Amino acid sequence: MREASRKKDLSGLDQPLVRVSGHVVDVSPQSFRVAGLSPYVRLGDCIVCEGPHGPELGEVVRVEEAAATVKPFAVRFHSGVRTLAYRTGPVTVAPSPAWKGRTIDAFGRPCDDLGPLENGDAEFVTDSLPDAAMRRARIRQPVPTQVRAIDIFTPLIRGQRMGIFAGSGVGKSTLMGMLARAPGFDTVVVALVGERGREVREFLEETMRGELSRVVTVVATGDESAMMRRLAPKTAMTVAEYFRDRGEHVLLIVDSVTRLAHAARDVALAAGEPPVARGYPPSVFSELPRLLERAGPGAEGSGTITGLFAVLVDGDDHNEPVADAIRGTLDGHIVLDRAIAEEGRFPAIDLLKSISRMADLAWKPEERELVSRLKAMIARFEDTRDLRLLGGYQRGADPTLDQAVDLVPHVYGCMMQHPGDVPAQSPFDELSHRLKTSLTGNA
Repeated sequence: MREASRKKDLSGLDQPLVRVSGHVVDVSPQSFRVAGLSPYVRLGDCIVCEGPHGPELGEVVRVEEAAATVKPFAVRFHSGVRTLAYRTGPVTVAPSPAWKGRTIDAFGRPCDDLGPLENGDAEFVTDSLPDAAMRRARIRQPVPTQVRAIDIFTPLIRGQRMGIFAGSGVGKSTLMGMLARAPGFDTVVVALVGERGREVREFLEETMRGELSRVVTVVATGDESAMMRRLAPKTAMTVAEYFRDRGEHVLLIVDSVTRLAHAARDVALAAGEPPVARGYPPSVFSELPRLLERAGPGAEGSGTITGLFAVLVDGDDHNEPVADAIRGTLDGHIVLDRAIAEEGRFPAIDLLKSISRMADLAWKPEERELVSRLKAMIARFEDTRDLRLLGGYQRGADPTLDQAVDLVPHVYGCMMQHPGDVPAQSPFDELSHRLKTSLTGNA
């Protein structure tokens, strides 16, 4: 059947004058099946149905000769059997500089009550491929975050992709909010994936107060469908790529990649994939690096995307499948520890387990030597904690341990920093002053 009329789909794009239609043949709580379109659709294409309450959009997740399996973007699919269905192509967005300061959903539609959104001239498919490796520029320029623990122990380089690994309630979102205020970026793109609804306004009105003019926020809260939560990070990445290609230095924050993996798992299971690792189908572990690899530097002469990806480790198990897969893809990881948070030290960064693979590009030789010595002292201090608590430590028997006992608590104190504190302008100088003061006091 063909229909000769022009309408707009849910993303606001014109549909073609002539469309091939199919019809719904089966509806389940997780998906629906459409017959008659299998020769014309591909994985990732969108299908629109004329539902009782208006158009309903879904994405093709499986194609068989008899019918295509479609996962709806809405939480509930209201259309029934025999409903007409049409192909509309993949999801696209049209970013523009006017998007700065706005909050949008996964389709690029405004959700901030600030009026219509001005779209750009070009449309970009949200599920695109990363740039070819040999076309990308090298990354060399450090960028200060003004968070002492990070600038000293795990420094960031423009174009780097860093993961923040933490269990629930350890301060992951607070730390990412502090990093979002870093002054070295032209644009900040934030994807809030599966977050609580109340946290959206808190992030915008408190954490990013005074910075909203350079922030684009893409929101898919926890009550939205798996399809919307899966799409939001791709939309945010597409927006970040747009500003990078304009020559801007972009900070991309995704909170969290784990909830993206959960959403991708729901979609894959609805498509009939078997679970292989703690309930995760194989496609999840190929979808994650395809998204993460899109961050980084662009071609020579363009800007960069510095990626901060939050990883919510299930049950505080940092070796669970998603965390393990993401850690191997990124250029470094910051580990937040619950025991450190319980001691009241925030940000609760485990300085020994956290690493930046690009740190040598940021450290001066003397700074590299200092960090190496500090890590050795911290390791000695932590390894002997039980011994000291049991009274087995005697001062003077081990000069190296004596130095660690004198200095490490002051290092920990210097690393403590709260969102309302004055940003660290010269972190190494502040640490050096703190240690010299402590040594003078001990003398």
